[in-house]
Amino acid sequence: MFYSDELVEEIRSKNDIVDVVSRYVKIQKKGNSYFGLCPFHNEKSPSFSVSPNKQMFYCFGCGAGGNVYTFVMKYENYTFQEAMKLLADKAGVALPEVEYSEEAKKAQNKRNLLLEINKEAAKYFYYQLRAKQGENGMNYLKGRQLSDETMQKFGLGYANMSADDLCLYLKKKGYEDQLIIEAGLGTHDEKRGLHDKFWNRVMFPISDVNHRVIGFGGRVMGDAKPKYLNSPETSIFDKSRNLYGLNHARSSRRPYIILCEGYMDVISMHQAGFDCAVASLGTAFTSGQATLLKRYDKDIILAYDSDGAGTNAALRAIEILREVDLVGKVLNLKPHKDPDEFIKAEGMEAFEKRIAEAENSFFFEVRILSEKYRLDDPEEKTRFLTEVAKKILNFSEDVKRDSYIDAISDKYNVRNESLKKLVREYAAKAGDVQTAYKVKSGIQSKPNPEENKKKPQKLFLTYLVDHPKLYSKVKKYVSEDDFTEDIYKQVARRLFEDLGNGIVNPAGIINMFDDEEAHKEVSALFNTELAYLDTVQEEEKAFHDILYALKKNSLDYHNSMLGSDVEALAKVIKGKKDLEEISKIHISLED
Repeated sequence: MFYSDELVEEIRSKNDIVDVVSRYVKIQKKGNSYFGLCPFHNEKSPSFSVSPNKQMFYCFGCGAGGNVYTFVMKYENYTFQEAMKLLADKAGVALPEVEYSEEAKKAQNKRNLLLEINKEAAKYFYYQLRAKQGENGMNYLKGRQLSDETMQKFGLGYANMSADDLCLYLKKKGYEDQLIIEAGLGTHDEKRGLHDKFWNRVMFPISDVNHRVIGFGGRVMGDAKPKYLNSPETSIFDKSRNLYGLNHARSSRRPYIILCEGYMDVISMHQAGFDCAVASLGTAFTSGQATLLKRYDKDIILAYDSDGAGTNAALRAIEILREVDLVGKVLNLKPHKDPDEFIKAEGMEAFEKRIAEAENSFFFEVRILSEKYRLDDPEEKTRFLTEVAKKILNFSEDVKRDSYIDAISDKYNVRNESLKKLVREYAAKAGDVQTAYKVKSGIQSKPNPEENKKKPQKLFLTYLVDHPKLYSKVKKYVSEDDFTEDIYKQVARRLFEDLGNGIVNPAGIINMFDDEEAHKEVSALFNTELAYLDTVQEEEKAFHDILYALKKNSLDYHNSMLGSDVEALAKVIKGKKDLEEISKIHISLED
């Protein structure tokens, strides 16, 4: 920790985790918690939970978890200090100047070095493009009708034919081999030693929103594969939460952002005056990128390729945008393939007109869906309208649903009341599903003996946080020594101390630990899934069984230590006595 514990806790307590997370992730209240799709792994069923009572988030799918600091650090790829600053500003708390520990300086220095070496590489590529050895790259870019001004704006460069030029240059600048590799600029093998990752490619520097170079994309000159090669992910480069060109587009005065598929589309559109174009980074559009766009409060216009693959990509992007409450529009580029080709063929004014005529994304989805059915056939039209009704349910507000029902009724010549009735029928079915809501996850784990010993410890801690008044009833039987994992001991020690003082603050306990893995593990301790039980009596029995299993595992553990630990004998004697008492008592979950 580099700030006082009191200040860290003050800022955490002034930033409600539901409020903070909902700015990034669409979450809905279910019971005492909120659920949504996890921003840290791909999933279709929501397993990401946010607890206002615990002030923690936890994903039952990938295991990511922590408090509000953890979330901001993980989502924004921030250091603790950067997350602290963001949350302090949000809470209106002035931060004092602090001296960093050696560990903090080392972590910050690594980030700074990665930014520094990427900047140096960008300068090197920029020079190479404009030198004689960059002639191939320059001819390609000139052939794409890019001006010198545009090439300069985007810092375009060239990685020449030699396989180790950049690495030699960076080493002369004093950068170590390991840093060159960690930055994704070089790679190493036994045959060639350290050599460049990029060669014979036009280079596109990728910048964050603050214009800092965080990675590169390279387009090969010739027929080699892959056609495009991107930097690997590093501690400063997360492809799923950055967008190419956003550093320029964020300051555009246009009321919309145009989402494209490739680097050249973005660059061509900026050159044509559409300085609001961005693209994903060699991967499919992600929920993290959608959330990033939501911050700018602008309309989203999809300018994907007009072929089948582009249409499918647009349909996926529309779904992702809807998850963060963004309803985009879709640009019709036909008869041209992509924005670059359209602008070169028809010019800026024609493109402006297409933007004005961009199709509502829901109507686009319905139109593409309609192409799968013969609408002059009553049976097929009924199936089509059934699918449309299901899609209308994606709109949570009744007013919006009614508006789309009216529009679809007019467009596809169906009685308004008939479509409304169909939507109501499916809404009722969806309501039945929601009331039986259970967390689902595609990530499954196999039980093992070690996990069986840990589970009662996790369940016990979760129960105490959910039912803090239980502590006074069981504290005579349980201590931190009953927990066999070191991190469990530390958590139990602090939790028991807090509960003894009438405090329930699991999110504050997370602040005891510095690294993400520890946050993940502690979050799991407080979010272990409890059984769905019908009666209080069943739940009381479940808790009794957990307490008994915890003490039994503890007794077995201390028994195994008798040969080497003299203190273990006293613990075994007490453990046997406690276990005997626990077997006879009833513990009420009520006051």
